This record gives sequence, C-alpha cells and structure tokens, in this order.
Amino acid sequence: MKQNQLYSTKEAFEVKDMDASKREVAIYLSKFDILDADADIIRRGAFSKSIQEHGVNSTSNRKIAFLRHHDWTKQIGKFNQLGEDEIGLFAVAQLGTSSIGEDAWKDYEEGIIREHSIGFKYIADKMKWIEDKTLPSGGFYDIKEVMLWEGSAVTFGANEFTNVVQVMKSEEKIDFAKKLSSEIDLLVKSLVNGKGTDERLFEIEMKIKYLNQQLVSLAESEPMVKSHSENIKSEQPEFDWSFVVNSLK
Repeated sequence: MKQNQLYSTKEAFEVKDMDASKREVAIYLSKFDILDADADIIRRGAFSKSIQEHGVNSTSNRKIAFLRHHDWTKQIGKFNQLGEDEIGLFAVAQLGTSSIGEDAWKDYEEGIIREHSIGFKYIADKMKWIEDKTLPSGGFYDIKEVMLWEGSAVTFGANEFTNVVQVMKSEEKIDFAKKLSSEIDLLVKSLVNGKGTDERLFEIEMKIKYLNQQLVSLAESEPMVKSHSENIKSEQPEFDWSFVVNSLK
C-alpha cells in the first residue's frame, strides 16, 4: 500500500527558463490537480510543510536537495527558489561547478534535460482514496501532503518513450517515430560535440541505444487490429478474387 512506500518518485516535464550568467534554470518539479499513472492527484499545499521545514529559507541543515537521477551522491547544484504556485511545485535551481554540475548544465544547454522528478514519501493520513467509476483505475488518491526530500534532473523519465507500440494506431506510430528520430538526432549532435565528462558521454550513448531499440520495436510491431464481438457482422465486403483473375485475362 502507498503508506508503506518509503521513497517514491514522480515526473514533470517542463523547463521554463535558463540564465547562463547565473547558471540557473527555472523548472516545474511537479504539477497540481493532474491525474497521473499512479492514480494520484497532488493538490496545492502538498509541499508547503516540507518547504517550510527544509526549503531554501529554512534553518535546517538538511535542505531539499537538487540531484541527478535521484542519486544522493550526485548533487548537481542547489535550489535558490522553491515554492508552490497555481500550477505546481516551481523551482529556480543553480548548477554547481563540479564535474557533475558542469555535465548537467551542458545537458540543459543542449536540450537533453527537459524533465524533472521528485523524491518523496506518502503520508498515510494526508491522502484519501476517492472512488470514481468513470476512471479506468476506479478512482484516485487525493494527495494533500507529502514529505519532499529532493528534486532531480533526469535524462529521460519513466513515462517518456515507454509507449506500448503494439497497441498504437498507425498515425500514433508515425508521430512516435518522428519523436524518436528527433531525439536521436539531438543526442548524436551532443555526442559528436564531445563536451563534458566520459560519464556524460556514456550516458548519452546509452540513451541513443535505448531509443534505437524503441525504433526497432516500432518497426517490428504488427499493425493494430481491433477485436469485436463475433455476433457483430462486419460491414467490410469479402474480397472478390474472381474479379481480379478475370481482369487479368
């Protein structure tokens, strides 16, 4: 159950602005009032206590951290601003000058980092299951408060490029292929530029391989076929092979 999960993550997908002179990025770490894949809806105010106790202006020596891939050994900078607005959890983060901070800044500059994620803990008495039979999940968890530990920059989040290609419509596959191709082109350019540490270049190479495999899966997938009840007569006429044969004579 959720209340027993000690560490959970969620993705957000927006970089608002960058300031090269200050090495700052303005980002959203989470969005409010959106039903996500975990059947959660996080409400405004869910982060306010954590921000008060461990935010930028708190006296705590354990402030909410700015990490890479939720890895506590990879603190890439610090939050200069952290707060809630009507949209979600907004942050202004400053990248450090360490090698991992430099790598992350280059990834921002080249458009490789566009996604962020939070590391947090659910609070049992601050969440409630709301039944809603109109939803595939049968309802959702209304989240009033969480314990926020960190915000992370991620190269690609759990929800990006994880489409199940077997159930895509033809037009969706075309759009997905274009998205994959565009992302691969961007990564190849970054790899050719060769900037950053070996670890950064290795991570870019691994993402290229991952996306290439997605393209292979897309190419090998069968066209989507909708199933229907056997007692419903198909309106599509049978193919007239005799007409074709006679036409060739």
